[in-house]
Amino acid sequence: MTVPKYAAQGIIGQMIVGILSDTHGRADMAAKAVDVLLQNGAEHLIHCGDVGSREVLDAMAGHPAIFVFGNNDCDFCGLSQYAKDLQITCGNTHGKIQLDDKKAVVTHGDDQVLVRRLIREQQIDYLFLGHTHEKHDERVGKIHIINPGALYRASLKTVAILDTSTDGVRFIPIPG
Repeated sequence: MTVPKYAAQGIIGQMIVGILSDTHGRADMAAKAVDVLLQNGAEHLIHCGDVGSREVLDAMAGHPAIFVFGNNDCDFCGLSQYAKDLQITCGNTHGKIQLDDKKAVVTHGDDQVLVRRLIREQQIDYLFLGHTHEKHDERVGKIHIINPGALYRASLKTVAILDTSTDGVRFIPIPG
């Protein structure tokens, strides 16, 4: 089976995007979350940082995916190389992607200077982030900001599904 390369600067057509964040090395939760996202039609996966381990990336392997580093990720070189071996794109601290004709940035959310600048400039359509461990869906100007919640240290563990054709977001609880 050929898996299309998911480029950090690539174009993705209208589709269902699965968004997860803050796994903090919990590969079991990442595997559950990816399964749920795929069962709900996710064609591409976005991880908004605090991956925490190579085993979390294993859960995303075999699917078009991008991840960024969070403030609790420390093995940048190891995770980046491992992701490359799995054909998962590493966006470093923030990855730029295009969803059909919409521009998006994936970042962890801990760099508030970056987040504020992106919001102030209004040059993107989507901002995907994590860090707060709380699900969030809001518009600020033209930017649709989505935080899927967390799969670690959250009373309700959640992921998010974005349908780019309708701009609709749905949060899905993950038992665990």
